[in-house]
Amino acid sequence: MKLHEYQAKQLLARAGIPIPEGRLATTHEEAEAAARALGGTVVVKAQVHAGGRGKAGGIKVAKTPAEAREHASTILHMQIKGLRVRKVLVERGAQIASELYLGITLDRDRRRPVVMLSTVGGMDIEEVAENDPEKIARGWPDPLVGLLPYQARALCFDAGIPAAQRNAIADIAINLYGVYARTDAMLVEVNPLFIQTDGSVLAGDAKLDMDDNALFRQTELRDWKEISPDEEVEERARALGFSYVQLDGNVGVIGNGAGLVMATLDAVRNAGGNAANFLDVGGGAKESVVRSALEIVLANPKVKSVLVNIFGGITRGDEVARGILSVITTHPPSVPLVIRLSGTEAEAGRRLLEGAKLVSKATMDDAAAEAVVLAGRA
Repeated sequence: MKLHEYQAKQLLARAGIPIPEGRLATTHEEAEAAARALGGTVVVKAQVHAGGRGKAGGIKVAKTPAEAREHASTILHMQIKGLRVRKVLVERGAQIASELYLGITLDRDRRRPVVMLSTVGGMDIEEVAENDPEKIARGWPDPLVGLLPYQARALCFDAGIPAAQRNAIADIAINLYGVYARTDAMLVEVNPLFIQTDGSVLAGDAKLDMDDNALFRQTELRDWKEISPDEEVEERARALGFSYVQLDGNVGVIGNGAGLVMATLDAVRNAGGNAANFLDVGGGAKESVVRSALEIVLANPKVKSVLVNIFGGITRGDEVARGILSVITTHPPSVPLVIRLSGTEAEAGRRLLEGAKLVSKATMDDAAAEAVVLAGRA
């Protein structure tokens, strides 16, 4: 479960982490009124469950209420990574001297949380992590004890935080770890964390992703959950037990097993195409499962072909083929369908598919190449 920035900042403020004063708006009139109430320069920020808002044009500085109205009118009609913006956060502008990064997530290799701090914050922190990892200081607190003051100060020294801000940022790191632990978060980050011209520190942004498995005890946050119309398909897939993520391409992908689906996405990219989604149906691929998966994938209007890549282990290839045939007979897909069967009784399954209104390929690479070609013809 993802929180919006304005929601995450409420949690930060409760924990004693300084945030800019701001107001939520769902119309450009409300944004103008918010800017007038705040006074001075404000920032109008899209509220969607996606990163990269700044690069997409979803964050704009406004020096007047009229300018805030204009920016809000533009942003509220945008789509960012396939998600339509339906609300904006209007915040008082900060006097920025420098930008830092502070984040906490789970280090699966070490089986404990990792706290990350860097003096190179902002929109390109992912590039810093990949190209200059030494610029990010890391600490691994004991989950039974939490982030201790000496560990937070050590992080500040390792990251090269200016002496004047070390104590404040150490306190923010400790408080942020408290938010991480109390909310059963999988990720919590402040990027950027501002050092202002007067030396004060301010959380410029906030992101918090929760573990869905903990929602039964996070009753307040569970009530904060918002599902936009653009996210309803993902919620439906989750309710059916599928792992589904919508992407930006036009080749729908269905597979059984996360590793197989990831490999299929790579095969589509290697063939010169782009996947429209990640969909893992799990261990089974019977008729009802295939039908539901196809309905979910085809709900995306960007999909121009569908690639079904099934490995028959416990599930036999001929059973999968019969399920697919049943689906396309009763609910013919509106776009070309490419099937690749492998594993137990795969040859028998491919024989059953002969003559059907679909394309059957023996290898994943051939199937991916065909799906890309068919999507390009649509």
